[in-house]
Order: sequence, then C-alpha cells, then structure tokens
Amino acid sequence: MAHIDTALLSKYDIAAPRYTSYPTVPYWTAEAPDPALWLERVAQAAQTDRVISLYIHLPFCESLCTYCGCNKHITKNHRVESPYVQSLLQEWAMYRRVLPANVQLGEVHLGGGTPTFFSPENLRSLLEGIFKTIPPAPNAEFSFEAHPWSASEEHLATLADLGFRRISVGVQDFDEDLMQLVNRRQTIASIEQVTEKARALGFTSVNYDLIYGLPKQTPEHIERDAEYLARLLPDRIAFYSYAHVPWLKRSQTAYSEADLPAGAAKRALYESGRSLLEDLGYRDIGMDHFALPHDSLYQAFENGSMHRNFMGYTTTQTRLMIGLGASSIGDTWDAFAQTEKTFTAYQEAISAGRLPLIRGHFLSEEDQLLRRHILNLMTRYETSWETAHPALDAAIARLEPMLADGLVQLSPMRVQVTAQGQAFLRNVCMAFDAHYWRRQPQGQLFSRAV
Repeated sequence: MAHIDTALLSKYDIAAPRYTSYPTVPYWTAEAPDPALWLERVAQAAQTDRVISLYIHLPFCESLCTYCGCNKHITKNHRVESPYVQSLLQEWAMYRRVLPANVQLGEVHLGGGTPTFFSPENLRSLLEGIFKTIPPAPNAEFSFEAHPWSASEEHLATLADLGFRRISVGVQDFDEDLMQLVNRRQTIASIEQVTEKARALGFTSVNYDLIYGLPKQTPEHIERDAEYLARLLPDRIAFYSYAHVPWLKRSQTAYSEADLPAGAAKRALYESGRSLLEDLGYRDIGMDHFALPHDSLYQAFENGSMHRNFMGYTTTQTRLMIGLGASSIGDTWDAFAQTEKTFTAYQEAISAGRLPLIRGHFLSEEDQLLRRHILNLMTRYETSWETAHPALDAAIARLEPMLADGLVQLSPMRVQVTAQGQAFLRNVCMAFDAHYWRRQPQGQLFSRAV
C-alpha cells in the first residue's frame, strides 16, 4: 500500500460504516420482527445449507476497558454465570426445534464481553449442552475470545478438549502503562503465557487483536509492539482502528480527545504498523487484518473463499448464523435479528418462553444484491456483475471521484480497489450503500473511515 496523500486523507476520512452487515444496523426496518417469521427464515436457511454457524455472546466483564465499544455488563458477581448458561441453552432449544434433524455445526465463536469470565465448568456445561444436540461438520472451526489476564490454563484445556483450536487474544497494545490508561488489566507476561499454553494444548491458530489510535499512543508504541510480535508470531493479527464514538459509549469520555491521535497522525500509526508486520512476514488479507502464509485465513483469502460477518473475517461461510445471548445478531442471509441488549431483559424474555428479539431486517432483492457486492469488496477488493441494475449504476456514478483519485479501477460491470484505495475500503463500499444515500444520517452514527 502506497503512502497516503494528506489531501486524500482529509477528503475521505469521514464517518462511515464498517460493513459487518448490509444493510447496516441503523437502517434496519423492523423494530421487533415476528419470532415465528424469523424462525421460518432460520428453518429455510438451514434446509438450504444443512451446516450452520453459531455465535454465543457472553457479555460479562469484571472491569470496564474505557476504549471498548462492545455490548457488555460489568460485574464481579460470578453468580450470574449459571443462570445465564441456562438461558442460553433454553434459547438454543427454541432454535433447535425448527432446525433439520441432520443439521451440523460448521463454526462456533464465543464472543464478549469476556468469555473467560465464565468458569471452565460453566463453559463446559454450556457447550456440552449444545453439542449433544448437534454434531460438528467436517473441518468445523471453533474459536473464542480470550482476555490474557483471565484465560487460565484450565480454560484453555477445557475448550481444547471440546474441539476449540482457534483463540483470539485481546492484546490491544503491549505497553502496560498505556493499558492502565484505558483501565485494562493485563501484563506482557500474561499475553506470553496464554499464547504458549494455547499452542502447547494444540491450538493451531492464535490471533492477536491490536488497536491503533488509542489515547497517547505513539509510533514508539507500535515499534515496541512489533518487537513482541517478532518473538511470539501469532498466526493472525487484527490491527483495528480505535473507533471513537463517545455519543454511544460514555466510557470513552474518560480521557481527553486531545490525547487521541487523529487524521494523518493516526494513519501514520497504521502505516508504520503495517510496514513492520510485512517485514515479519504477515500478509494483508482484508480491512485491518493480517495473517502468516501458513494460516487458513490467508489461504481462504488467496483462493477467494474468505467470508465476513458479525464475527469478522472467517474461513467458514454458511447461509445461517444463529446468535445466542444478549445483544447477539442472527443472520439467514435474507434476514437479520438482534436480541435484547441487556442481560436482564434477555433473561426475562427467555424465562417467559419467547425469543428476546428487539429489532431486525428482512432483506429485499436489492438489499441482497448490494450485500453480495459489498461482501466481495470487503473480502476480495473487487466485485463484478453480468446484469445491469439501477442500484449498481448509482454506485458506479458515486465511484467516479474515487476513480479520478486513483482509489478504484472501473470497467463495464467491474470494480477493483487499487493498492492506494485499500485504505479507503469503507468509502468504496459506501458507494454501494443505497440505504445510506437515500437517508443520510442527521447525527453521529459511525466512526471515521480512516
């Protein structure tokens, strides 16, 4: 990727969605989709594919990391674990009743919050309760997010015994003082230990989440991070831009915006990090993501099978992804549904015997068409089509300024993102976002694109 011109950065560093879905959540049309209609879509998707993905949201954290934009509940009360596990199993039972008898699990991901907030015993109870009702597919991929401070060897051994082989470690930055500033309790030693123990137990893919643009983060922080990466060599790295959305997450008001790298200074952190990662042998495989050539995600990128959904980039693509737990999102390709955001409202709904849905969206034919093209751009840096459509014509017209700026190459019914344009991938995708252009936000909805 070439060095980014300051004028281009100023022009395109605007608020833009991250496109983990299309339409994006603010443009979903149903406040609370009918559970029966949603389950009908779930059953249809499972009949089509017979292999499904499962995302389980475990929302609890013992302390608040002030940079975090996730849905979470802060508590030190671990008595919440068992009732929440029982609610998850009850919710799963509602779905299992409508799924075909011969359906299989292609992918499971435990997200948070902090999944390792839960005891190994409760994680086993949850997962065995699900696995006894549905077998894994051949080459199934099970993964979880780990806080280096709370992920014990017993956690790792339990999950390895249950078939988990992928772990994503929330590193953010190796500098302990910087982590103290954002109220994250971890040490370099804890990161090293969880990595070494996971590999010793048979985990074949270790991912590190890193963030650039944190308060008071400097190029020197990025350089020191690279020194640790050179020694530990995680198989994958997600090098995320810090998303500053204090209007959504009040915890982000804990530090002054004057302390946040912005504009060219923030982008310089990314470019420095990217260069250092490439020197270590990592390859750019998509927005903010890198992998070593032996890793399955890199191989999926190379052969065109990489997928992107609410779990991020993945090697597994299924038509149906069921979300379990508070604030989780399900996806049947032609419909989305999200559950209650707070765990108390979620558990109350489950106790009443109903799916805790609060909003959703049933995709039109145009939505599904545009979703496919946005997904292609996010996973392959290009997309093409054989049949003209007014929404695609409009997208091409919106891309004309980017063509002039060298960010895309356009040919009849084909869009390719250039090396320069990869930094502005969210902007390119936004050209295809018909919902956004029909109803542009009047307030702050999204983080900045670059």
